[in-house]
Amino acid sequence: MHTLTEFPTKNRISDLDFSIFPPLMASITTFTSTLIPLLLISLISSTSSQSPPYATFVINATELPPEDYFDYIIVGGGTAGCPLAATLSFNHRVLLLERGGVPYTNPNVMKQEGFIQTLRQIDNYYSPAQAFSSDEGVPNARGRILGGSSAINAGFYSRADDEFYNRSGINFDVNLIERSYQWIERAIVFEPELQPLQRALLDGLVEAGVRPWNGFSVKHVYGTKIGGSTFNSSGYRHSAADLLNLARESNIKVAVYATVERVLFTSSGSFGGTENATGVVVRDTAGHYHRVFLRKEGEVIVSAGAIGSPHLLLLSGIGPRSYLSSWGIPVVNDLEYVGEFLYDNPRNGISFLSPSLLEHSLIQVVGITESGAYLEASSTVRPYHPPVHSGFRRPHSAQWYFSVAHIMEKIVGPLSAGSLRLASTEITTNPAVSFNYFSNPVDLERCVNGTRKIADLLRTRAMSGFRFWNWPRGEFRFVGARLPVNLSSDEEMGEFCRRTVNTIWHYHGGCVVEKVVDSELRVIGVGSLRVIDGSVFSISPGTNPQATLLMLGRHMGLKILRGRLQKTRA
Repeated sequence: MHTLTEFPTKNRISDLDFSIFPPLMASITTFTSTLIPLLLISLISSTSSQSPPYATFVINATELPPEDYFDYIIVGGGTAGCPLAATLSFNHRVLLLERGGVPYTNPNVMKQEGFIQTLRQIDNYYSPAQAFSSDEGVPNARGRILGGSSAINAGFYSRADDEFYNRSGINFDVNLIERSYQWIERAIVFEPELQPLQRALLDGLVEAGVRPWNGFSVKHVYGTKIGGSTFNSSGYRHSAADLLNLARESNIKVAVYATVERVLFTSSGSFGGTENATGVVVRDTAGHYHRVFLRKEGEVIVSAGAIGSPHLLLLSGIGPRSYLSSWGIPVVNDLEYVGEFLYDNPRNGISFLSPSLLEHSLIQVVGITESGAYLEASSTVRPYHPPVHSGFRRPHSAQWYFSVAHIMEKIVGPLSAGSLRLASTEITTNPAVSFNYFSNPVDLERCVNGTRKIADLLRTRAMSGFRFWNWPRGEFRFVGARLPVNLSSDEEMGEFCRRTVNTIWHYHGGCVVEKVVDSELRVIGVGSLRVIDGSVFSISPGTNPQATLLMLGRHMGLKILRGRLQKTRA
């Protein structure tokens, strides 16, 4: 554990949520009596604009030579890709390719208060968040920045549940799991200072029976706990990109704004021989192409996420033969399940106005129930803009603000599976995705359990401070959907779940173990190609996948290094 002298902003604890606030669900036009003027909003320290050490080996893809050679080419500088690249650079020459830019030049990305703005200010090309929607019409987002989703999420850090490691199908090394978590946690994880809503949630969950109270812990434990955070006490974000500070500078190059169009292959030469990955084709922002090839015994490692990885495999000729042929894509390997078994954990919940002004609050506390649901909360501060014809006037010198609290539940799993399909042969065009929310009745049952627990939470004394006692019966002032009146009706509760379904940005799968990759995450049927990211998961790890994905990158990097060393000594 680092000392306060080494890290003056906050003690770090030893060693992507991708949980995200729902947007404000309805405009507020009548709420004026409890608005509070906020004269000063604290801004993050100017240190956020300073370049981190890893900036010395980051280049724009336009600076890549037309042809180059590396031991490892990693496609995707995200939550798993960054720790993987840093680890492999210890003994080998590594190129990390990221289609987005760097986080440290974007104030909204780097400060806690900019979280919502980062998700809302999107474009088709360079914004840190890339929007897409599922076939069900549920809005979603992908990370498009060095650090990936760990650079745009709510920062909550909690390790996987113990069952995950066996159920994942990945050949995990138990000792490397713990070492990898600790390496991550020493570098970028903090014990948060609780905001008022989080304290109320903590007390309310315990009062509502989500016990025991486990205090602060990064482990997955039933009951209520405070988890880790990748925001420090100044609200400054630390993401997977910061793990590049631990790389061997002489062995690594990071190219940003680098769009990988396809993986290159060559045949082993024998009849019916295995195709081997040999490199990638990269397009820069000027429209120029660069070819990057592997050195002897090197590997291409795809870490582009649950949307990007199966998408790139399909466009590179790995997928169902008939489907690829229908798009005119030459088939490298007939692999049936690329893009299949795609999952997204549905999020449901409620939002309500706070009688007093709350600070911006991201996820800090979680209730881990035994009925298949996790409960979390967040709060936003929004400026109030009265309607033009409302008759309400405020002094020109004052800005009025109000706070909205959000209580949400995420289900375990899920069991409902969808798929990913091409919408174009252009890699920059989002593929079409379907998650089939609640198609499995077990998922719906878990959502009903979770939403009923939200109702229990709202009835606690700990949450009474958010009621408007000057209103009849001291009601909550809900924004958008409210829970059904008849909480005992499975039918009404199920309808609420279907009607209010949203994403918590924890989608995964598409390249799952035993279907697309083996237990070492090598793509089945081809050589020198792996997938290392959340697309290999068939179940979401614990409450939030960020910690597990960070660990996975480090863990697999260490295993690859060990394997290369053993091969050299043999």
